[in-house]
Amino acid sequence: MQLLTEHFDELMTRVRQGRELGHASFEPVYYLIFHPRQILDVKRALPAWTARLLNDGWDVQRFSIAEQVAALLEASPRHALWLTADRKAPLDWEKTNKALATAVTTGDDTLHGRLKARLEQLKDNRRAIMLVTDLEALHPYTRIGAIETLLYGSFSIPTIFFYPGERTGKTRLKFLGFYPEDGNYRSVHVGG
Repeated sequence: MQLLTEHFDELMTRVRQGRELGHASFEPVYYLIFHPRQILDVKRALPAWTARLLNDGWDVQRFSIAEQVAALLEASPRHALWLTADRKAPLDWEKTNKALATAVTTGDDTLHGRLKARLEQLKDNRRAIMLVTDLEALHPYTRIGAIETLLYGSFSIPTIFFYPGERTGKTRLKFLGFYPEDGNYRSVHVGG
């Protein structure tokens, strides 16, 4: 737990310093990377980290991927159809996951669209900081790198993604430790 707190402290130092000119992007996007077995430790630490940020004068905003995925799926007009199909073939996970992934990532109301709208609402708030939590809820629908790419140009406030996975290089990450490594990140990575 102490190492997680040290990594969070390092990340906040980088947030306060701003992005270095050598980075591929000037957007204030940061990842706190931790091993998937530390998911519960991060969830336990979040209230204390949030309180610290509030004490430091930040306007802390939270975007829970788990809450947003649940809300998207519940609000879908296909919700009743999915329940019926699930009753008929409860073990057809591939088909189920494909249908749910489509609902989360395509159409008028999507996960990245909801995050973009929240960021847009906060763009003029100089004290705002966005904490994007519960990334593990993206499995098996998508990965956060795909969402970050779609949102390129939308990050005007510091945005911290709490990333369960492994760091395999300066910009390469393995989501949940078992997805193939992905190097399409334009963000600052701390931990891992």
